[in-house]
Amino acid sequence: MRYYLGRFLFRVFFKIFCRWEVQGRENIPRSGGFILAPNHVSYLDPPLAGAAMTRPVYFMAKSELFASPIFGWIIRQTHAFPVSRGGADRAALKKAQQLLQDGQVVVVFPEGRRSEDGRLQEAELGLALIAARAGVPVVPVAFIGVDRVLPRGKIFPRPGKVKVQFGAPVCLDLAANARISREALQPFMDKIMSALRAMLPEGK
Repeated sequence: MRYYLGRFLFRVFFKIFCRWEVQGRENIPRSGGFILAPNHVSYLDPPLAGAAMTRPVYFMAKSELFASPIFGWIIRQTHAFPVSRGGADRAALKKAQQLLQDGQVVVVFPEGRRSEDGRLQEAELGLALIAARAGVPVVPVAFIGVDRVLPRGKIFPRPGKVKVQFGAPVCLDLAANARISREALQPFMDKIMSALRAMLPEGK
């Protein structure tokens, strides 16, 4: 109930305060697990992802956010779970894979961290590895204008127009019993980022 209440409140916030526009919801699979892959420009990105989705979502969030008992408890109520950056966090990868195999939706930011200038950064292969191991598609989603509502370094949001654009699912084309390798994952990741970049304003 806490999750659905939070989602409702953020929907009201984005609708009234940000005049949000959501497009491409027909690209969201109605059932089965998949990874939602947004660009990352603002602290508002995670609640925006949850609010725009018609299905409940789970979040991979940097472990530092869970250091505060109070804030850690709050974000756990939004289905967030910690992942350690700077190396392979086997526990987090296993958690994400299990959720996906159970038919859930997991939000993974392919860039791994917020962009400092709003431009799309180079992606890490972790997202592609999780999708490959779980055997699920990836749905790219572009957040446009949210960095003007809550810019980097600011605490309080300001009114602005926000657009959310869901892209078509991207699947890994891997032969049966083929080994999951960097050579196989990189083209998959490149395809995801190309789809994401195509939905962003020119220059992003």
